[in-house]
Formats: sequence, C-alpha cells, structure tokens
Amino acid sequence: MCGLSMFALQGFAQSDFQLVTQEPANAENQPAPCHPVPAERQVLWNETEFYAFFHYGMNTFTNAEWGYGNEDESKYAPLGKPDPEQWLTAVKAAGMKGGIAVVKHHDGFCLWPTATTTHSIANAGNENGKTNIPELFAQAARKLDMKYGFYVSPWDRNSAYYGTDKYVTEVFLKQCLELAEYGSDQFEMWFDGANGGDGYYGGKNTTISVDKDIYYDIPNLRARVHQIAPNCVMWGVGDEARWIGNESGYAGNTNWAMGSGESGDINGWYWKPGESDAKATSAGWFWHSTETMKSAATLFQMYLETVGRNATLILNCPPNNYGVLPTATVTQLEELGKLLNTRLGTDLAPKANIEVSEARANGATRTYAAQNMIDGDKDTYWAANDGSHSATITLTWDETQTIHYLMMQEYIRLGQRIKDFKVEYMTEDGAWKELAPSFESTTVGYKRIMPLNGSTSNYGSGYKAKALRVTILDSRACPTLHTLSVF
Repeated sequence: MCGLSMFALQGFAQSDFQLVTQEPANAENQPAPCHPVPAERQVLWNETEFYAFFHYGMNTFTNAEWGYGNEDESKYAPLGKPDPEQWLTAVKAAGMKGGIAVVKHHDGFCLWPTATTTHSIANAGNENGKTNIPELFAQAARKLDMKYGFYVSPWDRNSAYYGTDKYVTEVFLKQCLELAEYGSDQFEMWFDGANGGDGYYGGKNTTISVDKDIYYDIPNLRARVHQIAPNCVMWGVGDEARWIGNESGYAGNTNWAMGSGESGDINGWYWKPGESDAKATSAGWFWHSTETMKSAATLFQMYLETVGRNATLILNCPPNNYGVLPTATVTQLEELGKLLNTRLGTDLAPKANIEVSEARANGATRTYAAQNMIDGDKDTYWAANDGSHSATITLTWDETQTIHYLMMQEYIRLGQRIKDFKVEYMTEDGAWKELAPSFESTTVGYKRIMPLNGSTSNYGSGYKAKALRVTILDSRACPTLHTLSVF
C-alpha cells in the first residue's frame, strides 16, 4: 500500500487518516517568468502611459528656469488663484491619464505650507500665492478620476543645510513624507537628476557637490514613502523608472524595460522602464511670455515615438502667471485628443478572425487562446509553448479594411520577451506584402505601436488589407501578448 506495511497501520483508527490532495506545481500551465519582472506598482505606472508635467512655481514669476535660491518669497504672487483642476481638465481632453505637479524646484521654494523651511507659500506675495498646490492638485485628480503625483527636487539651492546630513533627515526626507500624506493613491514621485552645484545655500553663495547615490538615503526614503503610498513609483533618483535619455519626446525603436537610456539593455538585471519627459511648448520648462505651443500633429508624433515604443510620455504644459494653462495650450491639447481618438480610437482587430501557429494548453482556469488578444481584457493573454521562440498571428477580415497602425502589448508581468518581428498584409488580389520592411521592428514590451507605412510623422492613405500577419521571429522565451489591435 504505497510503501506502508500493514504493521505500520495497526493502532490507528480510520478517522486518523485524511485524504490529502496536492495541486500540480503549475496547475494553470502559465509560462515561467522571464526575469527581470516588474513590481505591481511598476505595472500600474506603465498603464498610466501618457500624463502631464506642470512646471509652476517661483520661476514662473522670475522668468528663470533654475532659480538660485535667494529669491524673495514675495515674488511668488500669482495674478489669479492657481487652478489645478483647469490644468488636469485640459490634459484629460488630450487623452492623458494623470499629471505630476512640480511643487519644489531647485530654488527650494515649496508650494505647500511645509514645516521644513520658510521658503514657501507661507510667505508668498499675495493671497493667491498662499494656495496649497499639492492639496488642490490631489483633490482635482480624484474628482476627474486621474492619477497624480509630485515633483520634489532633491537639490535645494536655498537650504543652509544642503550638503550636510541634517538636510537629508530634517528637510528632504520630511518634505517627501509631507507630500506623500496628500494621498496614499499617488502613482509617482519625481526626483530630478540635477543634484548639487552653485547656490545661495542660506547666504553661503558657494558650490556644493554630493554623491546622489549615497547622500539622499534613497532605500530608506523609498521604503517610507511606500508605507504611505504603496503604488507610488519613485522616478529617477528613486530608481524604479528611468529617464529615457533625451528631452525631445522619443524613445529608441528598440527599447527594453531594463538598463538605461533610449534603448535599455536586454541584459539588464532589474526592471527599470523608460519615461520620456518632453515640452509641449517652445521655450523652457516653466512658462515664459514669449513661448508658443507645439502643434497637435507634433505632439501626436511624440506619442507614437514614446508610448508607441515601450515608454511612457510625461508632457510638460506650464501654467502661466495667472495660475492657469494658456488658451493656446488648451486648444492644441483638445486637438491632440481628437487626433488620438480618430487615428487610434477604433480597433479593427475584434472584427477579424484570429489564428495562431500555436498556443499553449489551457490551465485549470486560464486559457492561452488567440482570442485572448482581441477580447479587450488585459488580464487574459495568448502564449506559445515552452521552448518556442517564434510564432505567427494572422487576422483575417470578411471585408477589406484600410489599416494604418498595428499595436501589440506583451503580458509584462512575466517579463519582456519579444526581440524581433515582421508584419505583412494581404492585398485585395491575395498577395502577401511586407509592411515597413526598413522600419526597426524589434521589441514590444508594455506597448508597441507600429506605423505600417514606417513613418511616425506621415499618416498616409493606409493599406487596403484582407488580412494581416505578424510573425514573431525571435523571443527571449515563449512569446506572450495580451492585446493585438489594428487601426
């Protein structure tokens, strides 16, 4: 009896035995993770995709980009009451899902009544200036069902303590924790890479250098902020998301969610997805009276070259000296929203018959069928068999469709996998033709939007297709996709 002798069973009543059932080690037959993989907060951050930057503060009133730290607090005197709800309403119309408010720049001036310094709105030049920006910003985001977070500069050109241990423990860390208290639902805290240099520093008027990797005690800061706001990703110095490597609104055609710079590194040891920070206006990050707004067409191209290349896009829209976004900004944001809706708003894939060269066997409650890619559910996905590094996906329509873009999304909870792919379409006479053969079609990651004509700036007339075929040519492990869309 399975290795037990009858002697061994003597002395035990029948009720002493219980039937023990053990689930298989992988009852759902899920693919093994392809490391590194993201933390849940990083997945949620990636899903934000497109959000705004609002550079606003002392520099708005001094016509500067980097304040020295010696500015008289009374210079901060908005001509109207700052209106974060107006900011967020305007960017929501552009298709953005949230925003980051700059509430302390390098000059050290704080847009909330902090206990850490007198260089704050507590001493603003008028009553409009005493408006608590983080408080109103968080309230407006919740009202509009948008994500929100704050930019707080680690570098402080005003503080007499900068460069000493006291600055980290009594100023910077406390400021971050004060901001975290404005909402446990924050999605990102932004730490600029500029750290140390010349400044006022309480009247010292000197140059101070720090080792940012050690000085700011980031592991402790990260742990304490996560205790308050568990889904808050710490950008930049916080090391949970990376700068894409430029401020021009583009990522590499090949872009891994690990490593650094525009393309990342396939051999990176930990998950560090890219964020592209770019300006929607012609001048600096802060508002300047001479600035102009970039066109909706230019901003749409930025979207394709960032969100469409496995990065997020944080687009800067600076409020003016009245504390609101200028009319020209609001107008172009509305036009951008219309472009996104017109060009990427109607998915043709669900109308098609979808087939794959292979799909792994179902699990106890989960399937890996091709249909999962067009069911509109990001939590279901198609997956190939273990050991497979290539596969073919074919969409076929009953009627010819005019197509411009292909969008694919990997199930990144199991890691980024796809290394190379190509796309073909079936013409009306039944011939297969490759689309954008010279376009670099390599990585997918969280999201890849491929212009089928190979151009991010020219929408073109599209292609009349009876079918579309995606061939995954190489992958780090069996490929997975939770969404495949055609526009």
